Amino acid sequence: MAPSKVNSAGDASVSCSQPENGFLNSLSLLSSEKAVQELLQQSPVQSTDDHLIEFSDAMRTVAKALRRAAEGKASAQAEAAEWKRKYELEKARNLHLEHKGYNFYEKLKSWWTQSSLCNAMGMIRFMLPCLFCLENCKERDRKISEEQSHRENNGGDERTENLASRSNEQSEQCCGSNGICSHEVLRDGDRDSASKVVPNKFARKASFKLSWWCKGDQSDQHKHDIVSFERGNITTAERSSKQISLKWESQPQTVIILTKPNSTSVRILCAEMVRWLREQKKLDIYVEPHVRAELLTESSYYNFVHTWKDETEIMLLHTKVDLVVTLGGDGTVLWAASMFKGPVPPVVPFSLGSLGFMTPFHSERYREYLDSILKGPISITLRHRLQCHVIREAAKNEYETEGPILVLNEVTIDRGISSYLTNLECYCDNSFVTCVQGDGLILSTTSGSTAYSLAAGGSMVHPQVPGILFTPICPHSLSFRPLILPEHVTLRVQVPFNSRSHAWASFDGKDRKRLAAGDALVCSMAPWPVPTACQVDSTSDFLNSIHDGLHWNLRKTQSFDGPRDT
Repeated sequence: MAPSKVNSAGDASVSCSQPENGFLNSLSLLSSEKAVQELLQQSPVQSTDDHLIEFSDAMRTVAKALRRAAEGKASAQAEAAEWKRKYELEKARNLHLEHKGYNFYEKLKSWWTQSSLCNAMGMIRFMLPCLFCLENCKERDRKISEEQSHRENNGGDERTENLASRSNEQSEQCCGSNGICSHEVLRDGDRDSASKVVPNKFARKASFKLSWWCKGDQSDQHKHDIVSFERGNITTAERSSKQISLKWESQPQTVIILTKPNSTSVRILCAEMVRWLREQKKLDIYVEPHVRAELLTESSYYNFVHTWKDETEIMLLHTKVDLVVTLGGDGTVLWAASMFKGPVPPVVPFSLGSLGFMTPFHSERYREYLDSILKGPISITLRHRLQCHVIREAAKNEYETEGPILVLNEVTIDRGISSYLTNLECYCDNSFVTCVQGDGLILSTTSGSTAYSLAAGGSMVHPQVPGILFTPICPHSLSFRPLILPEHVTLRVQVPFNSRSHAWASFDGKDRKRLAAGDALVCSMAPWPVPTACQVDSTSDFLNSIHDGLHWNLRKTQSFDGPRDT
């Protein structure tokens, strides 16, 4: 039995599959099964994690690619919409020009006829002296040739040359005495035998005149000569921003009184002023409907007071009213200006509010002020207004607009309740200005320079200065500084198609409108300013307002008993 044991022990690695070695084979099988089970339990989990990581990376790559494709698609759609809008605008302009074509042809024909007649008369006046001079020269040449033929055999060559030179001198004298000949006009100078240019002795220094340039005949802006050039001296014309005086040509007959609501002191003063103007000045008086109701509740004496019923009558107020009196603050002046969509009568603003940059008159002396104003003359400030139009993305042409909306202070475009930055594309006369990324943008008049624009970092500007303030609200760029643009430009603020949210536009703090992607807001200077009466003059009232209202540069004076320069 021993040899069999040795053989079984020596062939253990080979005989593990043999049935006679049952004990050893069962142990090896158990160990291999445990190893397989451990592999089955561990390796699939690790390989699954690796596959998930690879799959998530692949999904991120796909998401990035899809995002780029979506951005590219949005950009392409925005560009296509912009080209479509430009095409529609160009088509509308062409149709507009076709309607104006015949009138333009007639104007051009009449202008060409008149200019042709003028040119013909000028050429006739110009050529007559030259023709006269030419005939004289021909007559002298004929006489010289006859004299030369008679003296040909007598050696008169020298005499002939003297006569020829004398005739040339007489010709030059004739040209100079009768006008500018054609040979002096067709070339700048004559060349002598040495090829040196002889300057024209009749040359004069050119003169020119510079004027404001307007786009088209339908522009609301007027052409004004601002610079003239005469004999080399450049001079500027008188500016329009001088102090303006108003003198009544006839006595005022009608006054409208606008008041600040929900104020007992204002209501008492209004009733007192209405009575005084009626009894002492014999004026017709208009008030708002609710103010008339309050006056009639107080006493039936105020039956003579007029009011209006609807928007149609409000539109015609400027044809009836000679003077506007406001009792309140700057907000009341803004309300008064918003009532007049066209020309505005002179406004007399009395200060009954908290801050008054446009209200220089004190209510305690209203009788003295109104008596002086009704007699005249008075100094006034022409406060410019902005004219705004909203053009929707679905508009077929630039004439399909919402508006016009007139603002005295500013128009504000902001992000509203959205948490995203505003994205606004700004153009000035179709030239790209910038893309505003921040809380919004303020387009302000110079009268509104002491309002929201000042709080956003804009400059204070004299109200008589014609211009438009371009002030960003909390821009996401430290280099974005406010601008002041000239009055004749047209500004367009558009929400691009790739903007994350809508924008909102408000006009003097009211009439809020939503601007969706593709919508645009167009602003220009309105042709109807708001004339406000001055207590002293425009400059003095402005400086007093910033001193009293803002305490501008108010500082304790430096002590005199400190160190000094030796």
